Amino acid sequence: MTTVAISNNPVHGPAFIVASEVMRKFMAMTERVARHVGTVLIVGETGTGKETIAHLVHEHSMRCGKPFVEINCAALPEPLVESELFGYEKGAFSGADTAKPGLFELADKGTIFLDEIGELDLKVQVKLLRVLDRAPYYRLGGHRKITSDVRVVAATNRNLKEEVSAGRFRKDLYHRLTQFELCVPPLRERLEDIAALTAHFVALHGQGLKFSPGALRILEAYSWPGNVRELQNVANKIMVVASGPEIGASEVQLELANAAGDDEGQAESGEASIQLDSPEAQAIRKALEHTGGHRGQAAERLGISRRTLSRKLREYGFSSARRAAPFALGTLSYEQQQYFRSETKVPVSLVTTDGQELSCTAANLSAHGMGLEGLRTDLGYQCELRVRFRFPDSDLTIEVLARLAWVGTRGRAGITFTDVRPAVRQEIRRWLCQKMVEEGWTVQPEPRSSAPLSSPSRPVVVK
Repeated sequence: MTTVAISNNPVHGPAFIVASEVMRKFMAMTERVARHVGTVLIVGETGTGKETIAHLVHEHSMRCGKPFVEINCAALPEPLVESELFGYEKGAFSGADTAKPGLFELADKGTIFLDEIGELDLKVQVKLLRVLDRAPYYRLGGHRKITSDVRVVAATNRNLKEEVSAGRFRKDLYHRLTQFELCVPPLRERLEDIAALTAHFVALHGQGLKFSPGALRILEAYSWPGNVRELQNVANKIMVVASGPEIGASEVQLELANAAGDDEGQAESGEASIQLDSPEAQAIRKALEHTGGHRGQAAERLGISRRTLSRKLREYGFSSARRAAPFALGTLSYEQQQYFRSETKVPVSLVTTDGQELSCTAANLSAHGMGLEGLRTDLGYQCELRVRFRFPDSDLTIEVLARLAWVGTRGRAGITFTDVRPAVRQEIRRWLCQKMVEEGWTVQPEPRSSAPLSSPSRPVVVK
């Protein structure tokens, strides 16, 4: 599979190397999120590259030409966090000889990245919540109201749901931050990236070295609790002490044993390297990669039962044996689900109020409207339409009332749904949820008290 290097900007750290299907899907989700305006919470284990993802969100957003300001909430003493975020006036405290703008002011019209946001004090969380709601705030010791137009991207390796339950993180702030939640897959969930990353590190520092196939299999069998950062450190150490141009399995086993700190890790790695040589083990590994680690789908792909696959995973020592469900790549809040657009190519029939019938094609669909292409007749702005179409996997004809929201060039247009029957509304949601899941999103259920489908405040756009 082709390897892709994303964001090779030395200012932002090393390139994000993508070779596995799960990371390709995750990167597509990241680009989709970047085009929106909502807050983003990036979660993931230490060393997975959360900071790089935050940079990518900014680089692919409409704010890319504006400031990107970052702060590590865990790196500052607690008393300084508030003054750094919101600024202070002269004389606000001992040593404040001059006024200083806060990071939210410096990031105006751009993006602010709050790394390790789970470390914020509850008092600062309250003020942050007000800023996220676009409420004016004061510098520390100040009397002048300040407003900032900032997109917030946050990151944490903590489980914020557990922090909320324990009373250490505000529930309202958690929900405000998770309009989009991106979950960076740990390295053990994307085995194909290990060889690609190792080749990248060799190209940077290896001076003609290369890892043997056996050495790579040992690396793939290791669980990598420190993720990409640990892999880079291990690879660099091995290259420094390498005895020849090809690095063998024994050299990798020795370094991993040192990293694990006990003989058990070395023995486990050695056993896995022997077992992983078999064609059956290789077939299982490929099936798990193709299904994103979903054991049920992998068993079906291999033509064996799930119980048999679980037994073989234990026998071969795969780290994937520890996981019974596919890794969630991200979560969409119910609010953002309403603006989720999925590309589609289905014929659409339009009927105007005077009975004129038109044919075109749907380019994308959301819960509130549709982007059209191939419209060959000029229609008046806000004209009312009866819309009919059918999903490829359904026999139900979808019929809704709509209004023309905008007209573009080359037969493109956008319509907003104005009247949708409950059964049709559910069918549209079913199809959209299916597309969300295919992209890797975890879909939040519809609130029981949700209002009927109505016209949104923003138009549908063909992209």
